[in-house]
Amino acid sequence: MVLIKKVSAKHIPDSRKEKTIFVEINTNVGSFSGSSPTGKSTGKYEAKPYKKNLEKDIETIKKFSDYFSDEIIDTFDDLRRVEDIADGHFGANTLFALESAILKALSKEKKKEVWELLNPALQKERESLILPRPVGNCIGGGKHSDSKENPNKRPDFQEFLLIPKEGSIKSDFEVNKRIKKELESFLSKKDKQFKKKRNDEDAWETTLNEKEILELLSSLKGNFDLGVDVAASGFYKRKKYQYYNPLLQRKKEEQFLYISNLIKNYNVFYIEDPFEEEDFESHAKLLEKFPESLIVGDDLIVTNYKRFEKAIKTKSVNAIIVKPNQNGSLMEVKRICQLAKSNNIKIVFSHRSGETEEGILADLAFGFQAEFFKAGITGKEREIKMKRLIEIEKKLK
Repeated sequence: MVLIKKVSAKHIPDSRKEKTIFVEINTNVGSFSGSSPTGKSTGKYEAKPYKKNLEKDIETIKKFSDYFSDEIIDTFDDLRRVEDIADGHFGANTLFALESAILKALSKEKKKEVWELLNPALQKERESLILPRPVGNCIGGGKHSDSKENPNKRPDFQEFLLIPKEGSIKSDFEVNKRIKKELESFLSKKDKQFKKKRNDEDAWETTLNEKEILELLSSLKGNFDLGVDVAASGFYKRKKYQYYNPLLQRKKEEQFLYISNLIKNYNVFYIEDPFEEEDFESHAKLLEKFPESLIVGDDLIVTNYKRFEKAIKTKSVNAIIVKPNQNGSLMEVKRICQLAKSNNIKIVFSHRSGETEEGILADLAFGFQAEFFKAGITGKEREIKMKRLIEIEKKLK
């Protein structure tokens, strides 16, 4: 069992050099830490990252140190006690960082991997375990490549994704890195304004639009599926989708036809947030039309149990993005993953645009048996997560 003796917190820079939370705990088995990423493209229904602000949460968690010192943690489900104390006092980022640190302490005390704590039954089911397929952002747009002065100089869609199918995490990761490197020369030829710049998620920035990018990606050789994160809420204003590159507006019905044509013309397998975050109906209609594709809900659901229930009832998605810090509570994340499994909905554990060197996301994805793992391709903070997933894969052999 783990006895929490002291809890402290401070801010650290994320991959965008913006401040985020870092929590450290002192326990009977040593000191452990956890940190939380920050999102730029956020759904309006996701939990607040901090109760009031980051500095206030840092103050609050220090004041609560004595409360946590009375708690003994022996299993994953004992996090419920921590959440009962934290309820209403600090935000989702802080809770996620704290619970991550606690799980690392418990992992050492139990001499088990973090993923084993989440799902003890996995030890007995090694032959049928799911290793999630990496989903890598190779070219970026939208808010992650925000050019407010010249929005027509970037893609309107937020992410263009590579999903290799080589059969191992290590091979898939190598494929993604190779293709991303190759894209540097392809973009130099196709985009006369290409400056070899990278965006918030270390994806290439370009002035090409989504059709030009999909045309390029679909022409590449390799064993991979194509995906897009439309992040449609980011350019939905006054009941229309406001495209800048090129400049035009699309009504709801026109957006549906446009997305449908992209799926058909470029064989797009993975489509995330193709409509704004209130439009369950259009998501459902798209899923009915393309049942073999993944219609993925992120802003639509924001790792929120009630929103997910609505998406299931309306048959709006067949895949869900899980971002632990959108919720904060890993107990709720577990419930959401269980709900997904019981409804045959694929799980995509995802990083955020402002990342840290925290690697626990890989353990969460494997422990909750996600089918996909969206953690970028390059950049120190992204590669740490992928390397942890490769490490898990190696230990299973």
